[in-house]
Amino acid sequence: MAREVPVRGYLMLRYIMAVATMAATVLPSASFAEREAIDTAKKELVARSELPAQSFRDYFKLFQPRKAAKPVEIKYSKDWLDQRPKATGDENWKCLSEALYFEARGESVRGQFAVAEVILNRVKSSRFPSSLCGVIRQGTGKKYQCQFTYTCDGRKEVIHEKKAYERVSKVARAAIDGVGKELTEGATHYHTTAVRPSWSRVYKQTARIGVHIFYRHNYRTASN
Repeated sequence: MAREVPVRGYLMLRYIMAVATMAATVLPSASFAEREAIDTAKKELVARSELPAQSFRDYFKLFQPRKAAKPVEIKYSKDWLDQRPKATGDENWKCLSEALYFEARGESVRGQFAVAEVILNRVKSSRFPSSLCGVIRQGTGKKYQCQFTYTCDGRKEVIHEKKAYERVSKVARAAIDGVGKELTEGATHYHTTAVRPSWSRVYKQTARIGVHIFYRHNYRTASN
């Protein structure tokens, strides 16, 4: 036998139904997108409640913070570079790759990283342009008055050694990404052992790697 609903409960039920009907006629109807979102949310809630314990735990793992990326272990060798993925980047990456090719392709991998570090140090310094291309092309157009000789020696820059360029482009990519440790103690200048420019007697020598000697100003500030 069906159980009788108390009069008071019956009247309350009628009242709730009447209010719901009135709300449906007065309030604007939800958009299709809103109804679809509500239905989707309901289905997800039902699906979650039906998940077994193990799957439920796996679901909550999705909301756990991701672990920090493992630091890249660098080895200053051609073998290490050859195992790195092909390098790509923007115009500044191209500028740095070309500078390393023409300035240091015959240097050791450590030496190439050191040259890249000098160029990056200049970008950080208020004494030089604020981009890699700006630093590398500073003074270009005035013969032998540029910062990097290959940009103003009157010769056309042509890349003949493809493998060497591929490697230095990987050095450029790694240096821009901050891979590796500081090698030059904040150096902003360098020269090869074949020359001795006048400024080398003024600036402080910080490192000597391969055929390059590195220098920085006698004082350092937050900007350099």
